[in-house]
Amino acid sequence: MALTHWGFIYTADGSAAGGDVSVVDTGTCRSVFVGVEKPEEGIEAARRLVGEGVQLIELCGGFGPVWAGRVIEAINGAVPVGTVGYGPEAVDQVHAIFS
Repeated sequence: MALTHWGFIYTADGSAAGGDVSVVDTGTCRSVFVGVEKPEEGIEAARRLVGEGVQLIELCGGFGPVWAGRVIEAINGAVPVGTVGYGPEAVDQVHAIFS
């Protein structure tokens, strides 16, 4: 099976209630990007994405293992959920961005 529909949820200050949504559709793959103000808003965004038929969800910018677990639980493991990770060389830089 090929990846044809996936979602990416990220945190961004100033995101609209319910999430700012952008879609990139190549004709063979639909990518849905959802910006949320706070990680807890990612739960409802993930439920919506699953309802829309995504095959997997990636989490970034403010989501860590705790929130990934909460998202997985909220969608009952319906699709794989991954988190964007950074190597040890980037820890101080990433910390500065989110502090």
